Amino acid sequence: MKLLLIRHGETAGNLEKRYIGRTDEPLCKEGIAQLSAMRYPACELLFCSPMLRCIQTAGILFRDQKPCICDDFRECDFGDFEGRNYTELQSDPRYQKWIDSGGTLPFPNGESPAQFRQRCTNAFLGIMQQCSHAASAALIVHGGTIMSILSGYAVPQRSYFDWQTENGHGWLCEYDHKIITILEKL
Repeated sequence: MKLLLIRHGETAGNLEKRYIGRTDEPLCKEGIAQLSAMRYPACELLFCSPMLRCIQTAGILFRDQKPCICDDFRECDFGDFEGRNYTELQSDPRYQKWIDSGGTLPFPNGESPAQFRQRCTNAFLGIMQQCSHAASAALIVHGGTIMSILSGYAVPQRSYFDWQTENGHGWLCEYDHKIITILEKL
């Protein structure tokens, strides 16, 4: 199966380098303009996160398709770090502790990275089982969701942070229901 993994377009929070997880931000005008100029291969099935930025991205990139919403593809809950950026967090000892952990500690009053990754990979496997008959599928999701899926199933194996993807970009892959082979960075 051909598989497209696409990160949503830019939001105001993305431009300001903020942790935007549970905040349901729309695309900003720069994000809409960027996506309007992009072309992705057609797909048979379209899935996306329930967050507005993903739904808007799907509507721009795949105008004639209605996405199937997958709640567990939503971004990580950054807890007390939500809506803040590095500059605003650098004096917070909890943030420094999280950084020192290599990003493995749970976000204060939020989700743990391990739980988030498990949620995303479970959702991915569930959807892929349901559409095993399809020739192609696209997932319009978040950067963390893509990183979770690829760090779990892509070959060659890379760490979670090695799969960072820019807004509006993604990966064209082949998925054989066991592993993901990267064909092209988009």
